[in-house]
Amino acid sequence: MRIMIAPDKFKDSMSATEAAARIAAGIKSVMPEAVLNLFPLSDGGEGLTEALCGEGKGIFKTARVSGPLGKPVEARWGITGNGDLAVIEMAAASGLSLISPEERDPKKTTTYGTGELIRAALDHGCKEVIIGIGGSATNDGGAGMAEALGIKFYDAEGETIGRGGSELRKLKRIDISGLDKRLEEVSVKVACDVDNPLTGLHGASHIYGPQKGADPDTVKELDRALVQLAHVIHKDLGIDIDKKPGAGAAGGLGAGLMAFLGATLYPGIELVLDALKIENLLPECDLLITGEGSLDSQTLHGKAPAGVARRAALYSVPVIALAGRISDDPTIFHSVGINACFAIADGPLTLSESLERGPELIERKIRELMLFRLAVKNK
Repeated sequence: MRIMIAPDKFKDSMSATEAAARIAAGIKSVMPEAVLNLFPLSDGGEGLTEALCGEGKGIFKTARVSGPLGKPVEARWGITGNGDLAVIEMAAASGLSLISPEERDPKKTTTYGTGELIRAALDHGCKEVIIGIGGSATNDGGAGMAEALGIKFYDAEGETIGRGGSELRKLKRIDISGLDKRLEEVSVKVACDVDNPLTGLHGASHIYGPQKGADPDTVKELDRALVQLAHVIHKDLGIDIDKKPGAGAAGGLGAGLMAFLGATLYPGIELVLDALKIENLLPECDLLITGEGSLDSQTLHGKAPAGVARRAALYSVPVIALAGRISDDPTIFHSVGINACFAIADGPLTLSESLERGPELIERKIRELMLFRLAVKNK
């Protein structure tokens, strides 16, 4: 039996790689002869580098870059393909997890370190860059990222503005003449699972600002700053970026990547599945097992289990999904090709117990399912 194992992370419990390994262990304990293909997934957030470069698919690099508040951090990125494809997670350099809740301040946080990671990829001769932009601590419209790559942002007096979302209120002119020339020969693809515009009630500041530490007054201030950024981009670069779907992702980094680097935004899971080329193996699979921490209505909209299940359905491969919790009617997942879904806990658990015991529970659950399958088959 050939089984593809392709879960996303179980947030705060186990990475996609650990989840895949535990599922594999559960299967092998019952069916040692099974042929397993492990594809830990990511929809563009945390785990993207591991998904595309782990399991021998590439190599990992580390760069010392500026963190969200300017303090140096060690950020991991990867190289895969023929050695010319870089995989970057903006969260590794500019992510919310890098600062404490008390330090969160989107008026000050910057994407400068993300630009430094892109520069590191250029230094290694990469000709294609995939950037996952989930987990942002920033609201600077990608200005910090662009500055790290040579773009200058000036105020009315001709002085360069500072870093951080609130500084964009002063912006009057953008000079792209210093942009790293190597980018002219580089394709930039962005893994993004939201379609928010840059500004307005559904934009970066209003929707995502509060979780980054912005109070209501700060949200309004940051939104006005991004309105100013969009205005100057339109004036100086001739690009109307404000309402483009995904422009508001990662505090406007989506807008910055499109406007300054000519990047193209893709649904994160689709980009990952294409890069992994899993369809080369799906026709031979007898079963696909996926999963994530919570299966709910949001799963249907760009999340990894739904994306991989849709691919499997093209080849009539049955799909089982595992989750820490299932918060909606399980039948809604049939529409994307998930044939059956199971919560990994057998009884009531506190959240902390569920998170702590996640690896054990997922291995035990898949073992039970495989034992059941063998019992039916051998009857």
